[in-house]
Amino acid sequence: VDALNQVAAIKTDGTLWSWGINTYGKLGLGDIANRSSPVQVGTGTSWASATATSETLAAIKTDGTLWTCGSNGYGQLGQNTAGGTPSTAPGNRSSPVQVGLLTNWSKVYSGFCMSFAIKTDGTLWSWGRNYNGGLGKNDAIAYSSPVQIGALTNWVSVGSHRNGVLAIKSDNTLWAWGGNGSYDLGLGDSTDRSSPVQVGALTNWSKATCGYRVSLAVKTDGTLWSWGSGTYGNDGRGGITSNSPVQVGVLTNWLDVSVSNHTMAVASS
Repeated sequence: VDALNQVAAIKTDGTLWSWGINTYGKLGLGDIANRSSPVQVGTGTSWASATATSETLAAIKTDGTLWTCGSNGYGQLGQNTAGGTPSTAPGNRSSPVQVGLLTNWSKVYSGFCMSFAIKTDGTLWSWGRNYNGGLGKNDAIAYSSPVQIGALTNWVSVGSHRNGVLAIKSDNTLWAWGGNGSYDLGLGDSTDRSSPVQVGALTNWSKATCGYRVSLAVKTDGTLWSWGSGTYGNDGRGGITSNSPVQVGVLTNWLDVSVSNHTMAVASS
């Protein structure tokens, strides 16, 4: 996963590697020195997935444990500690530290100063900064350890880059919350939401993610969709503002989509 000058990757042997800018120790290498080529994080061989942002790295092991490192100024490491500016917070970690003791974490996703995770039971959890209601808890409180979003057990994926958040349920419905100043949520307006709201009524969404003032999604029919301000042309439609999903081109072979700051990348079959 690449996120604003930081990259984390897992090899087939279960080892975790990182490189790029190492502010706050977010590469997990025990220091704050930048790396221009991949360096192994520790010696473990049981890493299953990883995600990175401009300030943190989060990863899950094959035993279902959750680990984080980097900046903890807003409690985004989930360590039940926070405080200070991102660069001097007492809870910063330059090596991965386990989040709690649970062993049922399945997927982890990171946004801007906030994190999200899905457990094996399909429940959705969040922690960190709660700007514009980005944690989906229907409040403006920052949380320094994971808290459940609602009570549903059918969440399958989450996408967040700045303040907006998109998530997909097992019924292929699309849900959004958080900052919406640039129509990021696709709900037909620019009003922020502090808890999940369904985007339209369709049940054929497959992948979704938020970028800087733009959101993108892929449907089960292989079509690609975008919405938001498109200020930098990262909507794939020539920089046209839209407050609800609009199809990008006419192709039907899109598989996945990701966003890193002002750019997007889409995989096709």
